[in-house]
Amino acid sequence: MTDDAALAAEIATAAGELLLTVRAAEADALTGRELGRHGDRAADAFILERLAAERPADAVLSEESADDPARVHAKRVWIVDPLDGSKEYGMPDHEDWAVHIALWEAGRGITAAAVAQPAVGAVYGTADVGRAELRPLAGRRPRIVVSGSRPPVFVADVARALGADVVRMGSAGAKAMAVVRGDVDAYVHAGGQWEWDSAAPVGVAQAAGLYCARIDGSELEYNRPHPYLPDLVICRPDWAPALMAAIAEHAGAPTDSARVAMARSYIRSLVSHDASHVRLAADGWRVENGVRTGDTGVEIRDRLEHGPEYRPIRRVRELTFREWDDNVVARFLLDLDAGDTVLTVAVTEHFAIPAGEIRSIVAIIEPHEPK
Repeated sequence: MTDDAALAAEIATAAGELLLTVRAAEADALTGRELGRHGDRAADAFILERLAAERPADAVLSEESADDPARVHAKRVWIVDPLDGSKEYGMPDHEDWAVHIALWEAGRGITAAAVAQPAVGAVYGTADVGRAELRPLAGRRPRIVVSGSRPPVFVADVARALGADVVRMGSAGAKAMAVVRGDVDAYVHAGGQWEWDSAAPVGVAQAAGLYCARIDGSELEYNRPHPYLPDLVICRPDWAPALMAAIAEHAGAPTDSARVAMARSYIRSLVSHDASHVRLAADGWRVENGVRTGDTGVEIRDRLEHGPEYRPIRRVRELTFREWDDNVVARFLLDLDAGDTVLTVAVTEHFAIPAGEIRSIVAIIEPHEPK
């Protein structure tokens, strides 16, 4: 039987080849977002089929599949991102997207992992990654890579304190492998992530001898009931003390809890009309002012992206959250286009989030009375 590390690399490589084929065949027919979703679904189906055939007794946590809470009690869980960087995948000539395959084992953490970067013909696996390339720091400015769309708010202050340059890039896997190759010296993220975003990159980076932790220095833990893992540092070990000290000085307030992050992603999609990162249960439902507006997660997502009732929305402001048990209540003002004027309404949304997905949403929308 193929060992776990070799299997991770084999599946990541094959999924990457499939994604290249899909991209070439569908790029002219599908828009960027649609192409990304098509690739995501195709790669997810392929990976799940391979894992079911090769490791039928193991559990799987995949970005593109429903989360089975029973995985928390499993001894072996494959953590998969079939297409990390779907936005970049859907953009012509972008290479910063990846396939992530990682194996978590109870009591041991990530024990096997692979990150494929198909557009550049590279696969990095725990079995053969070797030691990370550490370019001498003397005589040059260190480089910190961050998200192209959600860089940490504190990264400019950290870079200034360390005399470093900031580089932007898509895909957590692409950024982490840039540290492994020595193209950059650290990867810092604090804009919200999920376990599948970082499990395989962290597994490969640790095998390469790099420092990996959360931004507060605590351990990265996987196969948690809520798969939200909001922040991450991957860094060359000789620079880690200085980097972590600068982050501690400038990072400020802690990041969202898992449930608040899921509610925030939903509210963000009201304006962006992109619900691809909203975690909705397959049997999720939504009620607005007593009227049922969605009976499945797919229907809710489709209305967020294509429903005419959401098109006039221009801005969310004065957003606050309250969380207890499995519940999150968000209160905010919503500005909508209304011809030659702007209409503002007050919104309260109650999210029930018992596990890693939003199960229900109850919304109350009222006229806003300015104080």
